[in-house]
Amino acid sequence: MLDSAAAIVAEHAELERRMTDPEVLADPALMRKVNKRYAALGPTVAAVNAWQAAQDDLETAQELAADDAGFAEELPALTQQVERSEAKLRTLLLPRDEDDDRDVILEVKAGAGGAEAALFAADLVRMYLRYAERAGWRASVTDGTESDLGGYTDVRLQIQAKGVMEPGTAPWARLKYEGGVHRVQRVPATESQGRIHTSAVGVLVMPDLDEGDDDEIVFGPNDLKIDVYRSSGPGGQSVNTTDSAVRITHLPTGVVVSCQNEKSQLQNKESAMRVLKARLRQLEQEKKDAEASAARKSQVRNMDRSERIRTYNYPENRIADHRTGYKSYNLDSVLDGDLAAVIDSAVQADEAARMAAVAAGSSE
Repeated sequence: MLDSAAAIVAEHAELERRMTDPEVLADPALMRKVNKRYAALGPTVAAVNAWQAAQDDLETAQELAADDAGFAEELPALTQQVERSEAKLRTLLLPRDEDDDRDVILEVKAGAGGAEAALFAADLVRMYLRYAERAGWRASVTDGTESDLGGYTDVRLQIQAKGVMEPGTAPWARLKYEGGVHRVQRVPATESQGRIHTSAVGVLVMPDLDEGDDDEIVFGPNDLKIDVYRSSGPGGQSVNTTDSAVRITHLPTGVVVSCQNEKSQLQNKESAMRVLKARLRQLEQEKKDAEASAARKSQVRNMDRSERIRTYNYPENRIADHRTGYKSYNLDSVLDGDLAAVIDSAVQADEAARMAAVAAGSSE
């Protein structure tokens, strides 16, 4: 722990030096990267300093305790302080997901259940928008196809932090656990007999690449097929008279991305390209994870995305996460954006898995 803590303190000091470097100051994109990394390491450095201060206080008290009863009385409290600061530091020093400070592109797609699945997809969109509002993020619907009854057959959100976030509080660090199949059990609005139906909605979460970071995704001259068409609304009817919507196909992988919600063809193309790069990067990451499954960063995050991760039971007002065992009977408030406790259960399971992996590695 001391070695990794010292390395982070040294990196933090080097970043502080670079923030005054004229070459860095002259490059806005590089300055943003350096500042973001510096801010991300700040809490860990503060935890290192707090741990060292607690250690120093305890050692001083131990030295003086033999001659002063007052110092002897302080030993239990000081020992607890060292233990608390060490536990916090160990958590902060766990291997981190390199994308944890990033924003998010989140896609929701109606699955089994037809019109009812599309309606539930809209409910999930509202839940994520409300949660983002509670978290102090910016969130917007950037593209979507509405169903005839007002739901979504598929929809895309962009969720962004405001400013530099504390470690573990940025959109990707929190929302990466949402990827997978979400199952709903309720009486659909279209059900006349009062029977409970089960429907499913798929959620895909991708880290949004920062400006200047997307140069790692390089396209060949013949890799892309770009089509333009008129935007459409529910039922497929045209909603404008110009070819502003854009569809981009990445021919080597077959990945298709479309965007129609922006005002111009250029804006739609830029938005679609951003999503395409995020998808391709995600595919590459999943390929690497599959090739090195024993070294996966997060056992929770990297589950098969086709696997059911959560059930929303309306008759019982119950929500259950099948990966972590979390269960509560406040579904109505969760759907209104009170999602923190559900996500916390995934974060805690992830941290426990990483701690176990570190412990297993150190014992070998």
